[in-house]
Amino acid sequence: MELFITICLVFLYFMFIFFIYKLLWRTQSCYIVAYECYKAPDDMKLDTETCGNLVLRNKNLGVGEYKFLLQAMVNAGIGEETYGPRNIIEGREESPNLSDALSEINDIVFSTLDKLFAKTGVFPSEIDVLVVTISMISSVPSIPARVINRYKKREDVKVFNLSGMGCSASVIAIDLVNHLFQTYKNQFAIVVSSESLSPNWYVGKERSMMLPNILFRIGGCSLLLKNKRGLKHRAILKLNHLVRTHVGSIDEAYGSCTRIEDDQGNCGFFLTKNLPKAAAKAVSMNLRVLVPKMLPLRELIRYSMVTYSKTSNSESDLNLKSGMDYFCIHPGGRAVIDAMGRSLGLNEYDLEPTRMTLHRFGNTSAAGLWYVLSYMEAKKRLKQRDRILMISPGAGFKCNNCVWEVMKNLDDVNVWEDCIGRYPLKCTTNIYFFLGKI
Repeated sequence: MELFITICLVFLYFMFIFFIYKLLWRTQSCYIVAYECYKAPDDMKLDTETCGNLVLRNKNLGVGEYKFLLQAMVNAGIGEETYGPRNIIEGREESPNLSDALSEINDIVFSTLDKLFAKTGVFPSEIDVLVVTISMISSVPSIPARVINRYKKREDVKVFNLSGMGCSASVIAIDLVNHLFQTYKNQFAIVVSSESLSPNWYVGKERSMMLPNILFRIGGCSLLLKNKRGLKHRAILKLNHLVRTHVGSIDEAYGSCTRIEDDQGNCGFFLTKNLPKAAAKAVSMNLRVLVPKMLPLRELIRYSMVTYSKTSNSESDLNLKSGMDYFCIHPGGRAVIDAMGRSLGLNEYDLEPTRMTLHRFGNTSAAGLWYVLSYMEAKKRLKQRDRILMISPGAGFKCNNCVWEVMKNLDDVNVWEDCIGRYPLKCTTNIYFFLGKI
């Protein structure tokens, strides 16, 4: 009898080990093999003089609007080398056309994909999943269809076109890919993130709709992801956690960032005073779910004890640095960066990549996070096993955050090659206005 019981226990033990092994094997990890950010040619730079001429061309503005815009440009944290749409630079902002928009997108998407395929040695025919996130353009055939035609991809490629997702679209696309990876093994996926600015430049006089013209700039990024275990050694990042939060059910949050027409019929983005509050709400709700997954138990216990004893009411009492090494925050604007730093208890070293990205490239919407990550890499900060928290708020209103683990030491300068030596700057205020350039 004892022998029979022993045999049964041994059998149950091995069955338990077998099912645990199968469960772990079924969980497919999501890796980033490489990424490429877009860098426009020099003749598309929006320096102070070009921006000044652009403002003066707008005959709808009065003296008050001129002063508002110039002051905002000084304090926006935007530098002299960001890039704007070609039709804007050429003075055709009041009459954009579909050709301008498609030309802009083609340049961004195809140039980053060409470089990505060349860097990795992966052929377009090997791609199993394609996700494109460009919010403010709709074409027939779609942008993903243009990619498929250009690179002659397989007829069974799984294609997704995400529109209207705003600055948070890139992380949403990664979440979609990660879910697909749990179903399909040994897959390659491409995520392309950008924004269409050519047909969306505001030419009216509403102050809340002028700010996006100051902040948003041309940019884009293409990522190659995989779940092939045999190619794990080639990966640069591994996705550990991803949490998505949407507070669109709250009316104030839903309407805080919308694309509308003003009284004169000029289309543009309308940013309300509720935007910072909506962003704070979404980020807070997201971190309530994500923090227990990414911080060590000792920090969670310490924070619980401090909160229970009510010795402090500051949000920054939760030490995110106990579980995270770096913070990749969306470069939405100086005020957003300042507020995020205060609420998360981050210092200037933590915020440096985001501030410098905003200065050099502006707010490139969904692609902005990858310019920030590229800065960290160019500065040789990222070492094997480091953990990175990506924070990505977006219109809707939503916040999508994720945690990456660095798989090996990274040092690719990417789009920062010609300027990384000049950074960081001590001050990102645009001093050229004070020097009388316009």
